[in-house]
Amino acid sequence: RVFEDAGTPLPPPGTAPAGRRRLGSPGGGTLDRSVVERVNVALHVRRPLLVTGRPGTGKSSLAYRIAAELGLGPVLSWPIVSRTTLKDGLYDYDAIGRVQDTPPPVGGAAEDRVLPDLGRYLTLGPLGTALLPWARPRVLLVDELDKSDIDLPNDLLHVFEEGEFRIRELERHRQRSVVKVMTADHTDAVPVENGHVRCHEFPVVVITSNGEREFPPAFRRRCLEIRMPDPDEERLTAMVTAHFGGDRGRDARALIREFLDHSREHGGLATDQLLNTVHMLSNGAAKSDETSWARLRDALWHALGTESPT
Repeated sequence: RVFEDAGTPLPPPGTAPAGRRRLGSPGGGTLDRSVVERVNVALHVRRPLLVTGRPGTGKSSLAYRIAAELGLGPVLSWPIVSRTTLKDGLYDYDAIGRVQDTPPPVGGAAEDRVLPDLGRYLTLGPLGTALLPWARPRVLLVDELDKSDIDLPNDLLHVFEEGEFRIRELERHRQRSVVKVMTADHTDAVPVENGHVRCHEFPVVVITSNGEREFPPAFRRRCLEIRMPDPDEERLTAMVTAHFGGDRGRDARALIREFLDHSREHGGLATDQLLNTVHMLSNGAAKSDETSWARLRDALWHALGTESPT
């Protein structure tokens, strides 16, 4: 869906170095075919992706893979906590800072003071930045939505449906119809007309969940769901290479196979547990002998949901 009356399209943003850091070298690792198919469907029908799966299966990295594959620039990341509200994702207005920066009146009444430019104190959040009229869609990562307040998923529905929102402070600002505000990219300010932000191309929205809560049926109907499969040896090798660089992934293949065997025997492990082990071994902090290696493995590779052995 293209929003025709969104205003003058903004030029595409710059490159995305974070994607290379997360994904490793180009072509490193492959996605499951079913995941690729569902991503393509979501792109065509303009629906958010609700991505579930065990920790370390690449839920968050999927957003960076999409941005890298399609050349859509830096990913706009919105990490969710229990206190997060819809407005946090849309924009922030520093009213106190604006008042503090106001110069004192010179020979006149206090109400005659001229406040500093409003746009300097308005910063769009990740969701608000994604909804700007970019010439090409931005990728928005809404990370761990299941940690949110119970109302946030439903609050997002209207914004996803309409592709727009209003900045009330700018609507009340009558001195200028166009005000430049900062974005979540922290680069150049962008113009907002009459306090109305409306996307030109609907953003690519990737919402991750660790399955800690159920979402409302209406929200799930609006999204296209993907469950990320557990990474295989090839994908784990790519992850190790992405995090540690060089030939570390190939050097760690024996360790990766041992990790996969241990994971199957103990009901599943998180990728972070493997990466922590590679880090320890790379620094020479362990595996000087079989006994110390066994202790390290038991400490780092304990089953999820259980206490680590002492």
